Amino acid sequence: MKLKGITTKEQWEQKMSSQSQAQFLQSWEWGEFQKRLGRQIWRLEIEEEYILVIKMPLPLGWNYLYIPRTRVELTQSKVDVLKELAGQEKSLFIRVEPVKQDLAVLGFAQTKQVQPTKTLMLDLSLSEEELLAQMHQKTRYNIRLADKKRVKLLESREEQFVKFYDLLLDTYRRKDKGLHSRNYYQKLYLDHISKIYFAEYEGKILCANMMIYYGDTMTYLHGGSSPEDKNIMAPHLLQWEQIKMAKSQGYKYYDFWGIDENKWPGVTRFKKGFGGFEVDYSGTWELPVNKGWYGVYKFLKRYFIKK
Repeated sequence: MKLKGITTKEQWEQKMSSQSQAQFLQSWEWGEFQKRLGRQIWRLEIEEEYILVIKMPLPLGWNYLYIPRTRVELTQSKVDVLKELAGQEKSLFIRVEPVKQDLAVLGFAQTKQVQPTKTLMLDLSLSEEELLAQMHQKTRYNIRLADKKRVKLLESREEQFVKFYDLLLDTYRRKDKGLHSRNYYQKLYLDHISKIYFAEYEGKILCANMMIYYGDTMTYLHGGSSPEDKNIMAPHLLQWEQIKMAKSQGYKYYDFWGIDENKWPGVTRFKKGFGGFEVDYSGTWELPVNKGWYGVYKFLKRYFIKK
């Protein structure tokens, strides 16, 4: 089988970064990041569409092919090419996250989400006054309170990564949520794929956010905060300063990267306080390639495999 791939960053980015609400999970740099994590990738051109495919390892030497958040409208002929690649790599299944497509007609079945299926975005073409006006009254109050307390936004230096990760780790432990490894976040930051911003109050760092800039969108990917001085409302001002920064730099959208009132009620309430509009995605879908072993995998996953 001969696959047609894109080998130059300029060609790839000319198409992918120009999309409205550009998806950083299909960016050239996200592919490079995956390679640095030790994963094999393909940047395929199928019927004049570009698709980033990542080979994800599983226990027992198994693997699957993963296509993160993509705007490509899959057809049977495109799926056939992906199945051919999966057969070549002895992959158990193909996992896809379409932006807007029901893949049941192509034989896929929905599975547990990888990326959030709903997010909240701000339209940065609005003026600062209009952005403030669409916020919840309490959010505006908290922003003004933190500003009055002279909370400052600082961009992280490389040697401060440890402080960010400690805040992130502490926050996720308090909320009993899973977290990627330190190495994952370190590569994401030190390889200049993301930026980290701190909110400082009286010499203390109270919270930190990891941001990704891509195409027309600035995305709030991960955040951590200290349990100290919560009455200062530093996270609210940090978000607002980032929003203003994104607007001043010409970005069109600010993506809060995931809301779910059932799974993350507190975080969702915080994000919704900033107003904006909701975007629904189509979820995560899987297509078995080796049906026999896929059945074994599904059985084992239920009890032993956490992927």
